[in-house]
Amino acid sequence: MNACPTLDAPVAPVRVNGVALQRDGERLADDELRRRACTELLRQQAQREGLLDAADAATPDGVISDAAAAAIEALLDRAVVLPEPSDEACRRHFDAHRAQYRQGERVHARHVLFAVTPGVDVRALRERAERCLLELRAADSASGAFARAAGELSNCPSAARGGDLGWIGGDECANEFAREVFGRAEVGVLPRLVHSRFGLHVVEVLAREPGTLPAFEAVRGAVAASLRQQAFATALRQYLRLLAGAALVEGVDLDGADTPLVQ
Repeated sequence: MNACPTLDAPVAPVRVNGVALQRDGERLADDELRRRACTELLRQQAQREGLLDAADAATPDGVISDAAAAAIEALLDRAVVLPEPSDEACRRHFDAHRAQYRQGERVHARHVLFAVTPGVDVRALRERAERCLLELRAADSASGAFARAAGELSNCPSAARGGDLGWIGGDECANEFAREVFGRAEVGVLPRLVHSRFGLHVVEVLAREPGTLPAFEAVRGAVAASLRQQAFATALRQYLRLLAGAALVEGVDLDGADTPLVQ
């Protein structure tokens, strides 16, 4: 079954308590629909709690007023109260995620990017990316197959260099790309597609420099910030599920989905 609507398929209305979240005939990605629905749930709750003027109106383009943004921030400050992570919790997290806190880690990598662009058939794109991944994992590393595939298929300027990204650090690429590539021991074509905001990547790690691991005390602030963000994301998802359960949400599925508000 094709997950992408045909060009002549009608666009189902997307509404929260009768408030439209898209313009007539407008087609939006699921993530954008979820983002708009979650924002609208919070905007309406801010009005119910007297934090936002009832005259503040939503627009079908997903843009909220400055007053609504401030009211949502005040609402979350009130509704999502988090304890400060303990020293023990921070140490446990540090011990379990040491690779995440290494400093100076670099990898020499190349990739084939299958870019997700407006109107692209994501299912067909994934099939092409998976086929490429299988072919390159089966190819001899010295055959030049990766460079040829990058030159022919990649939607990145690095295609002109056979997909070569050179030596990069975790702060030089998208966070979601870094999470899949750094802090690991793998060398060679990674056995999975790497997902990022740009699309799907077939990645080959040519070499690694592991960097150094600082003492816990030197990164405790960063560890605590990571735990606070995780706790906030979990609490916000729970709060949004409560709001969605009490609302009439049409045309978008929020159950079990991580809202883009906290990704």
